[in-house]
Parts: sequence; C-alpha cells; structure tokens
Amino acid sequence: MLVLVGSACLLSACSFFQSPPMPRGSLIEADDYTQLKPGVSNRADAIDLLGSPTTKATFDDNTWIYISMMTIPEPASFPRITKQQVVVLNFDPAGTLRSLRTLDLKDAKKVGMVGAVTPTPGTKINVMQQILGNVGRYNPMSGMGSTFGGSTGPMGSNNGPGHGGTGNSLP
Repeated sequence: MLVLVGSACLLSACSFFQSPPMPRGSLIEADDYTQLKPGVSNRADAIDLLGSPTTKATFDDNTWIYISMMTIPEPASFPRITKQQVVVLNFDPAGTLRSLRTLDLKDAKKVGMVGAVTPTPGTKINVMQQILGNVGRYNPMSGMGSTFGGSTGPMGSNNGPGHGGTGNSLP
C-alpha cells in the first residue's frame, strides 16, 4: 500500500515539473475568421477581426498569413509543437478577399536539416604551413630603437606626447 501511494506521488511530481504549453503567434479563433466572406470582406475587415498578419507572402503583398501554435519546451531540444493553425488570406489588387484557407499540424511538411558543411576556401593549411607560418613575423629587437619603444609616431615624426617629452617642452 505504501509503495502504491509513493509511486502515485512520484508520477504526479513528474507532471508538476513539466513546463506548461506556451502559445505563440497570432492566436486566432475559428469564430473570428469564419466571419470573413470571400468576395464580400476586405482588408480592413480582416484587420478588425484578426489583427495584423503574422507575415505576408514574400513576393505578393496580397497574401496575408496568420500563424498560431502551442509549444511545449523540451530540455536540450527544440520545443515540441502540439497544435498549429495557419490561416491564409488572398486579396485581389482592390483589397477584396478572394480566398481563405486554413491549415493545421497535419498539413505541415517536416523539413530536415542538412548535415553538410559549406567549404570555405583558404582555411585548410597543412602541417608545414602551421609550423612555418609565423617564421619571420616576430622580431624581439624591433622595439629596441629608443628608450621609449622605438616608435616614431605618425608620418615618421618623433614629437608629441609619449615620446620622451621631445616637442612638448615650454620655451
């Protein structure tokens, strides 16, 4: 009996620590977009009922897209989508609604990530280039020309601040 109660408490604790679903995007109810009638409704009606679109089609400003989803965060992974709804509105050039489509999670297409790496020219070096790459670049005697580091300043002049006071003394 004690084991049964303990396992029930343990299972309920798992659901207690699970993240709650998170709404994302334009939360649109079916009651809202069913009021839009093709041939009758216009852009102003769509904005009044649904608000601004989530996005517009890339090459067509007359196609408005509203995206809504519920996600659950998953540790060390992308959030899991539990519900998704997409409403696509197409308008004619005058702004009258031509068509209305709704899509859900089963209409989505899974896109796989490509594991290939894009090669970058000039980044592969061999062992000899690694060993001899810095030969001649470091000269420990280069800074020994004067007491103050051998720098001659801009345009080869040796006056100004930081050069031992030359050029900065008062008459």
